[in-house]
Amino acid sequence: MKLAILSREPKLYSTTRLVEAAAQRGHEAVVVDHLHCNLVLEKGKPGIIYQGQKLEGFDAIIPRIGASVTFYGCAVVRQFEMMKVRTAVESQAIVRSRDKLRSMQILARAGVGMPKTAFTNYSDEVPEMIRQVGGAPVIIKLLEGTQGLGVVLAESEKAAQSVIEAFHNLKARIIVQEFIAESKGADLRAFVVNGEVVGAMKRQGKEGEFRSNLHRGGSGTLVKLTRAEKAAALLATKALGLGIAGVDMLQSKRGPLVLEVNSSPGLEGIEKATGLDIAGKIIEYTVDLAKKKKGKKPAAAPAPAQPDAQPE
Repeated sequence: MKLAILSREPKLYSTTRLVEAAAQRGHEAVVVDHLHCNLVLEKGKPGIIYQGQKLEGFDAIIPRIGASVTFYGCAVVRQFEMMKVRTAVESQAIVRSRDKLRSMQILARAGVGMPKTAFTNYSDEVPEMIRQVGGAPVIIKLLEGTQGLGVVLAESEKAAQSVIEAFHNLKARIIVQEFIAESKGADLRAFVVNGEVVGAMKRQGKEGEFRSNLHRGGSGTLVKLTRAEKAAALLATKALGLGIAGVDMLQSKRGPLVLEVNSSPGLEGIEKATGLDIAGKIIEYTVDLAKKKKGKKPAAAPAPAQPDAQPE
């Protein structure tokens, strides 16, 4: 099989591991910088030009689209879809997952447990927002934030009101979320491939830090998920229609609460924490998708996503 890995950085751990895992299984993996792709739109003849050459002959792609380039990255994935090339993660599923508010609406409708969350465009509704999520302390998040950036813990109602009003004055869109004290600065990352949890780790924030992201100095250790935690991760992934996902959850008194579903989860943290070949699982799943197109017997594919509340 010939696979394209859409990645801006060929030397990143996740990218190099996918190339390595493909080679180990006898497949060719080519790294393509999606920001350098030119899209050719013509009736019945969609095409992609990359480094002066037309991209042809690929059996499947694995998108590794960064949050900051979601718009153009998804346009490239859609172009491959128009060219009848299989993708490990569909373009619309990436779009769903990247819009925090929209994805949380989809998850809530699907019955996924989440921290209480509120959203408004008006600063004069701040006190009511704080009451709706259970009162201070609260978590305030930028809708466009990633890797723990744009996340603030407000320990009092007065502090929360000041932060929210400041964000609103900057025309920044935010959500206000319940603070789960019993999680003690830790969360769970479940890595899902093709409707199966293939690895999980517990991420613990450094001392004095409420964010557990590895990019913020947190540490990851192997963990065995409970049945409820596995079920929550799989339900969240299915609701968003993702073939590959990293599901972040908090452990709470009322069960697992999903924080976010990442459509391009990094491999370094999960592979080092678990010692598992997660990259190999992704390659095997992608090859199965390509075989399905060719009429060969594939592995089971994930269930289709629920329709969104708004047309796409």
